[in-house]
Amino acid sequence: MDNLEAERTTTGWAARDASGTLSPYTYTIRNTGPEDVYIKVLFCGVCHTDTHQAKNQLGMSHYPLVPGHEVVGKVVEAGSDVTKFRVGDVVGVGLVVGCCRNCNPCNTDNEQYCNKKIWTYADVYTDGKPTQGGFSGAMVVDQKFVVKVPEGMVPEQAAPLLCAGVTVYSPLRHFGLNVGGLKGGILGLGGVGHMGVKIAKAMGHHVTVISSSEKKREEALEHIGADEYLISSDATKMQEAADSLDYIIDTVPVGHPLEPYLSLLKLDGKLILMGAINTPLQFLSPMVMLGRKTITGSFVGSMKETEEMLQFCKERGLTTMIEVVKMDYINTAFERLEKNDVRFAVKIPEGMVPEQAAPLLCAGVTVYSPLRHLGLNVGGIKRRNAGDWQV
Repeated sequence: MDNLEAERTTTGWAARDASGTLSPYTYTIRNTGPEDVYIKVLFCGVCHTDTHQAKNQLGMSHYPLVPGHEVVGKVVEAGSDVTKFRVGDVVGVGLVVGCCRNCNPCNTDNEQYCNKKIWTYADVYTDGKPTQGGFSGAMVVDQKFVVKVPEGMVPEQAAPLLCAGVTVYSPLRHFGLNVGGLKGGILGLGGVGHMGVKIAKAMGHHVTVISSSEKKREEALEHIGADEYLISSDATKMQEAADSLDYIIDTVPVGHPLEPYLSLLKLDGKLILMGAINTPLQFLSPMVMLGRKTITGSFVGSMKETEEMLQFCKERGLTTMIEVVKMDYINTAFERLEKNDVRFAVKIPEGMVPEQAAPLLCAGVTVYSPLRHLGLNVGGIKRRNAGDWQV
């Protein structure tokens, strides 16, 4: 990635401290280098990782911090050595924007495991400048870490796939579980979980959603297409389901005992951890030994897997469950996301210059909201100013 002489500005939404509250922030981004693409951001998914990083709960945040790693945008400029993309392409950017390119993971298309990988945000480039994410008007990214959104795929539908989609697709592919006839479990039905159900079903699996309550039964069975719904606190049902699953994808992002779920696995079954948990795992070793079971983990996916996954989803007509909101809603979106009841993509309106949009997201909506709410958004009304009525 070349050092470039010129820089330009864009505006995003940034956290300034560990409170995690986001507000408009204008900052510089580098000009387009020979291997770079300049991307106008159209949509960006909202992920639990974004809230964790905004609040520095992973201990690696740099402020000001612009989150967002499920980025979909349009190429508006391509560097002289770019061969994969051209102006006008709809593209995606995920969690990683750099790697060393010399280690074993990098040389085997597993760059997400490179010890020197560069995160899309909350990190620094090799020149020492901070990386900033997709809650912004624009990004400049090395072409290696950009994927083309398949023609015909709705852009906002693609955004969550760049994290949740490939996070599920990668371990199923890597561990040889992308074959029909298997029985799988999905623990947790958030963004990753709901894509886990859809992708596993598309691979021909019988899928059981495992949850702590009845709350999401209808969603799992009626709307997402799971075959069964199992409540982990129902001891009778858990016993009946013992030794029945080939694998479980565990998406729960907080500490929890693993033993109840290990008991559901068949001989040689795999419990695949997806949630970033900073507390010790809880299980007794005989639960693993007496069934040759495996507790393993997986982290997002490679660029190659991301491209495969997008094509897989397009060919099978898989869609994501999203709620599209404007950027000024992002703090409320964070609050709702932490309650685990929604999925989001945020949008900058087509045709609006991102830098011009930023003030509207605070000052503009501050005025617009009461006029609309109080029924004052009609013509012919007089306004009060300095004690006088004026037309």
